[in-house]
Order: sequence, then C-alpha cells, then structure tokens
Amino acid sequence: MNPVLEFAPRRRVLMGVLLVGAGVAGCRPSVPPPAQPGAAAAAAPGVASRERSDGHVELSESQAKAIAIQQLGQHVFAPQRAAVGSIAFNENLSVQVFTPYQGKIIKAYAEIGQAVVKGQPLFAVASPELVQAESALIAASGVYELTTAALARAKDLYANQGLPLKDLQQASSDQQTAEAALNAARDALRVFGKSDAELSAIERHRRIASTLVVVSPITGRVTARMAQPGLLVQPGNAPAPYSVADLSTLWMVANVAEGEGPGLRVGQALKVEVASIPDRDFAGRIAVIGATVDPATHTMQVRSDIADPRHELRPGMFATFLITTGTPVSSAAIPAEGVVREGDGSFTVWTTKDGRHFAQRTVKLGLQQDGFDQILAGPQAGELVVTKGAVLLSNLLDSPAVD
Repeated sequence: MNPVLEFAPRRRVLMGVLLVGAGVAGCRPSVPPPAQPGAAAAAAPGVASRERSDGHVELSESQAKAIAIQQLGQHVFAPQRAAVGSIAFNENLSVQVFTPYQGKIIKAYAEIGQAVVKGQPLFAVASPELVQAESALIAASGVYELTTAALARAKDLYANQGLPLKDLQQASSDQQTAEAALNAARDALRVFGKSDAELSAIERHRRIASTLVVVSPITGRVTARMAQPGLLVQPGNAPAPYSVADLSTLWMVANVAEGEGPGLRVGQALKVEVASIPDRDFAGRIAVIGATVDPATHTMQVRSDIADPRHELRPGMFATFLITTGTPVSSAAIPAEGVVREGDGSFTVWTTKDGRHFAQRTVKLGLQQDGFDQILAGPQAGELVVTKGAVLLSNLLDSPAVD
C-alpha cells in the first residue's frame, strides 16, 4: 500500500479529535478573577456591607459619621430598690379647724392656698352660746366683787367683836363659791379662744361681743376651705370650715413588694423622684413600715417623710422612691443608648477597633442608674464601643448584603 494513502486517514482522525476537544473546551464557562478587597464598597459607596461572618458590619466613611464611639469606662453602681407611690399631706402636721360652738359664719378671712401663721383669724361666727358665756362671766365677776367686799367687812366686824363667828364663816364660804364660779366662767370663754387680756376687758367694761373669731392653731397653708358667710356650723361636724397643714414636710406613701421588705428599715435615707418635676430629687427618710401585707397585691405600705422647703410638691403627685440597700460598686458601664435588646430577649453592644469595622457582642447587664447600664459579662473597660447609633448597626446587620 502507498504510504501516503495509509497516512491520510490517520491524519483525518487526529484532526477530528483535536476539533472535538476544541469544541468541548469552548463550552466551559469563563471563571471571573478573584474579587479585590474593598471592591464591593467601591462599587457601591455609602452602603454598608457584611464581612466574612455574621455579627460583623463595615460602614462607609459617611455612615461612620452617624454614630458615636468611645472607650468603655467605669461607673459606680449602688444596689437600690424602687417603689411607686404618691405624695400626701403629713397628717401629723395637718389639722381641721372647727368652731368650738354652734353658730353662723359671718365672715371668712383666709383663702385656699394662703399661707397663715399660728393665731391668725380664719373665720368669724355669730354664736348665741358665746353671748351666754360672756354674760355668765360678767355676772360671776360682779358676784365675786360683792362677796369679796362682804368678806372684808365681816373680818373687820369680827375683829371688833361685832359679828359672830358663824357669820364670818358664811361670808368666807360665799366668797369662795363666787371665786369658783368666776374661774369656771373664765375657763368657759377660754374654750372659745378668748385670751386673758380679752377676759379682763370683758370684766372691766361689762361689754358683750357676740362674734367668735376662730384662729389658725398652727403655722402653715390653707389646704381646704368650706367656710361661706351664712353657713351654720357646729363643732366636729364635717366638713370642717378650714383645713390647715404645715407643708414643709410631706409624706410619700408607697406600696412595696413583700419580697423587698427585709431590705427596708425605719430611718433609712431615700431619694424621691416626681414625674412632674424631672430635674429635681427630694430627700427623705422611711418613717413607718406597714405591719401587714395586702393579700390581694402582696405589697406592704411604706411611709416616708419628705422635706420640701421650697413648697414644690403637691399632695396627690405621682412619685417614685429609690433607696440604697447595699454597698456601691465600681463596674464597667455603657450608656443605655449603646445597648440593643434583641428579639430573643438578649442584649448586645457593638465594638470596634478602627471605627469602620464593627462586631456585635452579647452582654450580660446588671443595674441601670444615671443613664448607664452595668456590664457584668462582655466587653471590658477600655474597649471601643458604640454609644450612639447601635440600633442602626443592628438594622444594617439584618438587612440583605450588597453584592
């Protein structure tokens, strides 16, 4: 066989194999080159992207300006107990002012909210009983003067043997009876609030004043007024014409859970916060701890004395008291705004080393005071943490990654 003819078929087969191989190679997809670091951020400036694993976020330069970062520091935390309650009058320094005898109010002097001093007139009452008492005083005073003079004459006559002993003794008995009646009449008018000077004036001038002026028994402020001209009032019949209270000290009455009772004691200092005065704290002390527990709410009543020298508090205000029950401790702390509560109930914070790359860390929190959260487990003091914008980072972490 011709060698050239024998080679030709082999050559065609070889070329066919090469063509088939080339065709298979042409069907293979192209492989892109490996991505360069930062390429995603460069392709989409201003957009956060996830890094190598969950819990990490990288921010662009513009986004980093929207958050605040600072070193984790120390804060002093004191174990405290809190309870809610309300401000009330100090009933030991509050009094209802009644008329001592029945009568009709003819004038009211003080207005509600007005400051009054002890002895200041509150209202005036026209009282027929006062007229009778003053008449009795005038009569008793006249009889006393008469019997005193008769006793003096009897003593002179008896000394000159001009009067029997029994007549002297009778004169002395009459004078003593008149003196007792006079003292009783004076005491009766003292119940009306009359002073000794006023009693002397009535005896001296023999003049009756039918108007009874009722004065404030304490220095304080008028907290209630029911007195109106023409109103018939009686002793002890509610409502009282006036109520006066010393407001320099008030009460805070709070309901405390029974489990917190062992940590409280009479005389403990506390701090009171009032919702309507957020920028002021009021100092106080526990005065009374309830002897029983409410079976429905399992709370007990705790009453505290609160100093209010500037008269800023008003009875009925909603208030909260904080009481320190242990030794203060220094611990790592983060501003409350830097803590994020997750859906499963855990708490997280964000840490960083360069201000651009952030890692999510789970923390265990303790006390919360003065706007800081105590960190019991997690980042240590000195680490850089996000103190503003932590929620933004958590939202970016949950958003789809940018390709």
